[in-house]
Amino acid sequence: MTKRHPLAILAWSLLLMSALAVGLASLRYALPGMPMSVDLPSLQQSRQAFVVHAVSASFALMLGPLQLLAALRTRYPAAHRWTGRAYVLAIAVAWVSSLPLALHAMTGVVAAAGFFALGLVWVAATGWGVACAVQRRFAEHRRWMLRSYALTAAGITLRIYLGMGAAAGVDIEVSYPFIAWLCWVPNLLVAEWCLRRSGPQARLSPLGAA
Repeated sequence: MTKRHPLAILAWSLLLMSALAVGLASLRYALPGMPMSVDLPSLQQSRQAFVVHAVSASFALMLGPLQLLAALRTRYPAAHRWTGRAYVLAIAVAWVSSLPLALHAMTGVVAAAGFFALGLVWVAATGWGVACAVQRRFAEHRRWMLRSYALTAAGITLRIYLGMGAAAGVDIEVSYPFIAWLCWVPNLLVAEWCLRRSGPQARLSPLGAA
């Protein structure tokens, strides 16, 4: 029997809604004319890579919450596997396409380093999670994929920090180098805190243990 804590359900629902909102909004860059697009240096310098990254990262962001569902994993394991494969493929494409974008990150080298570091940790965590699944070390697999999605969710937290900075009247030239690191380092720390609280063998899911 799967235990479902109301706060966990609420947290997962908010995560899903945030992922869908950011993911669907980012897909506008793939539409003709890029409606309501933001004029970014990376878009001007590497337009094709920007579009590929926006689309692939959006799919990873929107698919991730489904992978955290214990019900999907236990009742529909084939769907879990295929959704997981799509998630991993989306991350691989998003990471490769992010490399030229990081070179042209706004405000220069500090922001670029933050996004490069995010990409490396992101693909490493995801790759290790896949390796654990292939070796049928499923408890470890779930832990590494939670880390992976914490990094994927940088797409959400990036926009939260940008909005907060704008609301506070902070010049983006000042805030962006910090945001390039803040959008993912705290996410990973929170994931690690959750993992440590759950114990090394916990079968993690926001909607309970399967």
